[in-house]
Amino acid sequence: MPREGILVEKPYERMTREQVEQIHQASIEILSDPGLMSFNREAAEIFDGKGAEVTPVSPSDHPCWLVRIPEKVVIEALDSAPKTVKLGARNPENMLILDGEEPRVRFITGSETNIWLDVDFPTYVKKSDPATEIQVPEFHPRRGTVADLCKSAHVCEHLETVDGYIRTVNIQDRDITEENKDVNKYFASLNNNTKHFMSGLTSLKQLDNVVNMAKIIVGGEEELRENPIISFITCLVKSPLQFVEDTTDTFIEICRRGLPLVVSSSPQAGSTAPIKEAGIMAQINAEVLAGITLSQLVNKGTPVIYGSVPVRARMDTLGDSYGAVETSQYNVDCVQMARFYRIPNYSTAGVCDTKTPGQQASIERLFSDILVTLSGPQYLHCAYGLLDCNSVFCLLQAVLDDAHFQMIKFFLRPPRIDETEIAEVLKQIREVVTTPQKLYISYIRKVMRSGQLSPPYPFEGDGETDSVFKIAYDRMQELLEKPVEHIDKATTAKIFQEIPGLLPRLNVYEERR
Repeated sequence: MPREGILVEKPYERMTREQVEQIHQASIEILSDPGLMSFNREAAEIFDGKGAEVTPVSPSDHPCWLVRIPEKVVIEALDSAPKTVKLGARNPENMLILDGEEPRVRFITGSETNIWLDVDFPTYVKKSDPATEIQVPEFHPRRGTVADLCKSAHVCEHLETVDGYIRTVNIQDRDITEENKDVNKYFASLNNNTKHFMSGLTSLKQLDNVVNMAKIIVGGEEELRENPIISFITCLVKSPLQFVEDTTDTFIEICRRGLPLVVSSSPQAGSTAPIKEAGIMAQINAEVLAGITLSQLVNKGTPVIYGSVPVRARMDTLGDSYGAVETSQYNVDCVQMARFYRIPNYSTAGVCDTKTPGQQASIERLFSDILVTLSGPQYLHCAYGLLDCNSVFCLLQAVLDDAHFQMIKFFLRPPRIDETEIAEVLKQIREVVTTPQKLYISYIRKVMRSGQLSPPYPFEGDGETDSVFKIAYDRMQELLEKPVEHIDKATTAKIFQEIPGLLPRLNVYEERR
């Protein structure tokens, strides 16, 4: 059985049906006028052969083409794109079935940050009372490593609410190069986590090696088609309305292999997209539709996911503001657009602007976590451990986020109200009002045993001090001590024999000799 996720019975929607259709129509108009600039020759040729109007742009520093896509081509592509996308896993019980028409949410990690944030707890002594000691968290940023990625995958394997794993940190060891980065980040993640794994590619040259690794793990090409344990994030669109040369090459090759992939667009309202909600929504929807259309022109039936990472510009620096209220509004709107097309949605939440865990991080993260979850995206990523506009990953924060999502999942349970329940509570009320105490305490035990009551906050302190970070840190250490179901020894040996560039230290069986 696949992972259940959480069904949102009545998704929160900001736009009316009429407004959704207006955004759709505006996006269709954008794709035909002004169209998109393609810096990728092959994409331009594909569109040119399928009914689009393609015109070379000159003069230009780089070869590029203006691509105007007719509505008919877009609609045909939307019709052929699968409405259900299957994301496999090493452990079949961790499989994800994303139905574009069902608002069933899965919570996913991400994204690839350059900075790993360590934490320790030095002890400080109060000057006026040396007998009083406190432990204060101190955070230390540094470059991420392969060992960090393994550690993150390990902990996320055991976080209850994590349904799938996106690589959380950019591996920057001295022996990691552009040629070997992809195979090492895929193996490190797959070997320490049995959930579905999604990532981008650093180099198109490594696509075959990554795919062959997955084939070895699952048993062959047909087995990988049936159980796609890996999928890809492809940022082929640079806002506003430009197909990038190298990532579009990667996108096209993944489509040809028929593996699941995300069309991800991340415009910034105020700089690379209009500041008004209608404007950024019309543009991001046009950009995603262009990617979906290309996927189906390359290989009809390619399992593609509608990806949205819209943000608002800060008005003081013009940097990203993931914690802005508008960022959540845009994401909720994108969920509605994806549902309009009945295509699964890769959405964004759990994001914030602050550099370290704390009050601002909690407020901004929970705000987007709750609201975007309520809108019912099928694949909600970025939701664990990310700080500083998705440039920093903190494993301690990921553990905190898991507790927050447990609360959200409990809140979204459907109410238990039916004739049987009403009859039982009426009986209780009639019995209690006749007693001297008039209390319902004797009825609590049965409900507690049924799991109908939410548990206390797992990082609750002693009531005198705020010990959230220290308790969460201890929980993180407990999870790191739990075993991980590594890829078996024979399969690992075959992977290291057939896939070039893997770091020997990642072979746990070699290390145990």
